[in-house]
Amino acid sequence: MNIQPKITPVLDPGFVPAVLWNRAYEAKVAATEGSRQLDIALTRQDGTCFRWSGRILPHTGDNVALNKTYVERIVKFLLWQKGGNIILVAGDDAIAAMLADCYSPTGERAFDCDFIGTKIYGAPITVKSVSIEDLPKETTDSVTLGRNLDGYRIGFDLGGSDRKCAAVVNGEVVYSEEVVWDPYHQTDPNYHVEGIDDSLKRAAAHLPRVDAIGGSSAGVYVNNEVRAASLFRGISPEDFEKHIRRVFFTLKERWNNIPFEVVNDGEVTALAGAMGMNDNAVLGVAMGTSEAAGYVDPEGHIMPWLNELAFAPVDYSSEGGVDEWSQDMGVGAMYFSQQAVARLAPRAGFEFGSMPYPEQLKKVQAAMAEGDDRARKIYETIGVHFGYAIAHYADFYEIRNLLFLGRVASGEGGQIIIDKANEVLAAEFPELKINLCVPDEKTKRHGQAVAAASLPKIG
Repeated sequence: MNIQPKITPVLDPGFVPAVLWNRAYEAKVAATEGSRQLDIALTRQDGTCFRWSGRILPHTGDNVALNKTYVERIVKFLLWQKGGNIILVAGDDAIAAMLADCYSPTGERAFDCDFIGTKIYGAPITVKSVSIEDLPKETTDSVTLGRNLDGYRIGFDLGGSDRKCAAVVNGEVVYSEEVVWDPYHQTDPNYHVEGIDDSLKRAAAHLPRVDAIGGSSAGVYVNNEVRAASLFRGISPEDFEKHIRRVFFTLKERWNNIPFEVVNDGEVTALAGAMGMNDNAVLGVAMGTSEAAGYVDPEGHIMPWLNELAFAPVDYSSEGGVDEWSQDMGVGAMYFSQQAVARLAPRAGFEFGSMPYPEQLKKVQAAMAEGDDRARKIYETIGVHFGYAIAHYADFYEIRNLLFLGRVASGEGGQIIIDKANEVLAAEFPELKINLCVPDEKTKRHGQAVAAASLPKIG
């Protein structure tokens, strides 16, 4: 299909926005006789179920490739947005067979099969063709977290270079501290366990008692279990299972089994933004080492979803950026991160060679501060990519506010990204009323700690 964006990224003329491709496909479906309904259920072994319904072209001839692109890219997005390892397909056995082949241990999406399936949900992704009557109903998420400010609480955030921890009394921070640590390369799980506990004790010393503890960390956490997190990558698989997977349950026992909740740091960032804005329906996107994301629903809660948008497709071009880790093309990490800057820098005329990505970003930021047009083109390109991606995200999330942060967002370049994204939204998607904003100073200082501390309910 011939997709012509109204605004073309200056350094990426071949960009094919996922949102425009999908809309062109859906228009073709509406105009094609014999198109049919397709229903998909994405489920987990605990019974959680998410549903998607759409229509596809007759699965013949040239339509086979179009159907594969449309359905596989949507399934990929849903896997990393919602999470699950059992895909049930009703409406077309051939589509089910295509997905089963694609998401097998030897298929194109072997990374997803292993990472989402085995590492996060304990079993490889499986795909089954079923009747529409056998598709389970969507289940309402039973756990909602956040915005609990009563009592004496501790909030913490575990980063790769420091542990942040705060004592919070009725929503006000009375003490906060950052302790330097080096978790990535430690092979002894006690280093992590005792380090986290030390920070909790430091905060507790400033409270008359501790009613609840809430925390955030990079990685995937499901029902307070560590499923995949770079902080623990030095730990052997055996020690991970024995000491780390349920580390927060161990700590909860040490703290007399008071309410204790831990979630991904992207979720807490979005929650902090929502609390700071006093509004909901917030999607937070941080452009840093990779693309991190979090979501606060219209009712003001964070949900037990993955929201790992670094792996969610945004570009359907056959020449899109390839993610080194997942080996997939056109996913968010290659467009909204330090990697994106490094990918675009040679096209803009910079010659950085094998310079590490963080250093390349610093060079581009310095060039931007000096008014270098090459740097401006990089930020303008990211901004156009972002505008189309936001519209794509809005097909999967209800968004009133887009919280924009991260190292790539800092300085004049960050404002250029916002301006170009707003230009795209106004030109292509005027029906979307989304407020693009950055965190205020109060949120930057203490918002994360307060939001983390607010995760558990007391009583």
